[in-house]
Amino acid sequence: MCLLTSQQRSGPNSTVGQFLRLDPFPITIEKLTTASNVEEFIKGTLRQNGLTRYVNRIGSFFASNYRQIVNRNWNIIKELEKLKIADSKSDERKVADNLANDFDGFGPKQARNFLQALGLTKYEIPIDSRITTWLNDFGFPVALTSSPLGDKGYYHFVSDGIQELCEKADVYPCLLDAAIFSSFDNGEWKEENTVF
Repeated sequence: MCLLTSQQRSGPNSTVGQFLRLDPFPITIEKLTTASNVEEFIKGTLRQNGLTRYVNRIGSFFASNYRQIVNRNWNIIKELEKLKIADSKSDERKVADNLANDFDGFGPKQARNFLQALGLTKYEIPIDSRITTWLNDFGFPVALTSSPLGDKGYYHFVSDGIQELCEKADVYPCLLDAAIFSSFDNGEWKEENTVF
């Protein structure tokens, strides 16, 4: 999901959105463990489902990340499990930064998308142009742009500002993110297309 949604439309009616809701989902651990070439399996699966943008890069990143997870004996699960019981901004940031550093094709936003999709974050949110546009319109004290969000230091700076704003408003950043996301969706997301 994170690799597919990073640089292409992923709304509910997009090819990416439709692919991510397939049931049964065509990429399973059983298929990955039996695939003779994980990268080619991923590329073929994406193409068969109408996804053609960045397929070579996504296939390569996916295969590399999968190998890393397997070679590390799925230790990532232990890190993710810690977030289930943690209520800590610093723990969330540490895990997100580790994901961004360790996974090919992941940056700060994709790492937080990953954690958010698993329901493991309250404080660290995926920041993109929607968020920076909303913050600028809201009157954030510094004019923001989305282009440098791939830089960890800039991402942390914007995230710290969001977290401080949310703390003063007594709301978790994940709820602000949901409200901003909803304000930009033009009614596309409905209950029937949000269930994964």
